[in-house]
Amino acid sequence: MINYCNLKDINDRYEPALTEAVVRAAQSGWYIRGKECGSFEQAFAAYCGCKHCIGTGNGLDALTIILRSYCAMGAMEPGDEVIVPANTYIATILSIIEAGLKPVLCEPEATSCNIDTTLIESLITERTRAIMPVHLYGLVADMDGVNAIAQKHSLKVIEDCAQAHGAMWNGKRTGSLGDAAAFSFYPGKNLGALGDGGAITTNDTQLADTARAIANYGSHKKYTNIYKGVNSRLDEIQAAALGVKLQHLDSDNERRREIARKYIDGIRNPHITLPVADHNGNHVYHIFAVTSPQRDKLQRHLMEHGIETLTHYPIAPHKQEAMREYSHLELPVTERIHAQELSLPCHPAMSDNEVQQVIEAANSFTI
Repeated sequence: MINYCNLKDINDRYEPALTEAVVRAAQSGWYIRGKECGSFEQAFAAYCGCKHCIGTGNGLDALTIILRSYCAMGAMEPGDEVIVPANTYIATILSIIEAGLKPVLCEPEATSCNIDTTLIESLITERTRAIMPVHLYGLVADMDGVNAIAQKHSLKVIEDCAQAHGAMWNGKRTGSLGDAAAFSFYPGKNLGALGDGGAITTNDTQLADTARAIANYGSHKKYTNIYKGVNSRLDEIQAAALGVKLQHLDSDNERRREIARKYIDGIRNPHITLPVADHNGNHVYHIFAVTSPQRDKLQRHLMEHGIETLTHYPIAPHKQEAMREYSHLELPVTERIHAQELSLPCHPAMSDNEVQQVIEAANSFTI
């Protein structure tokens, strides 16, 4: 069986440094807001090309805290609108709702599956305060287009980088392409922790200070609370593990690109549409997403050949029960993507032989 993502095999590649870092953190006697977290925050900020990094409990919290920080700073207020791609994972949309703001769903481009910048301006109203592009599957959104619109209309740009650690756009990394950015370090991410974790990156010192306080019960100083905050902090053990894995992120991403190139060159099946081929570093292939009108049949076919796949994501956010107030929306591109997307195994622990097996099984699929 070729697993979609075997985390043990992936993490074994970082030994013994990974275990040494975890043991060091465990034996330090300091487990929250200590040296490991501070060191990782500095390293990740430098990696992304930002002044500030604030570790959080997870990626959803990172997005929510950014928005809550802007509200605390007076840049946004309850009921203001944030434009977001309709086909993202629901967490992106939940962060907007949790912050007391209103998500405005924008259709994606059919080819890149990222937000369609030609549609954004038609959604802007007097209550619009931000655009939240998602670098879906690991492919950077059209940030030139997003930033041009944001500058024209005086809007904030908040990147959802949960799937695009280390991806590049015009020589700059994700996390530094807007006013602020949020990352998830969920274990299966390109840069994954050994549990939950997240981070905010920004060059805005006021935002960074506000976010750090809100993530710590609304406090810079113990028992002195400026904001109605939350408890969302990156713990020392996760930070230590991430510090080790950050050193390998670029080489891991390059291996993902190598696998993706093999798939793109090798899969020649008219019933399978391959993702956009990118050779400029704009794609880190967190997910190698193909589409097929016979997605479910294709998934069964691959499983019969010993290949595990996943769907990202089977139900569009506006069709979820939790989002029923949006169920009336007609979003055909989004709905087609969610109905047809299938994710092939693509991670740095895969062997060339496993990649070839996936290619051969995909090419043998018939309707």
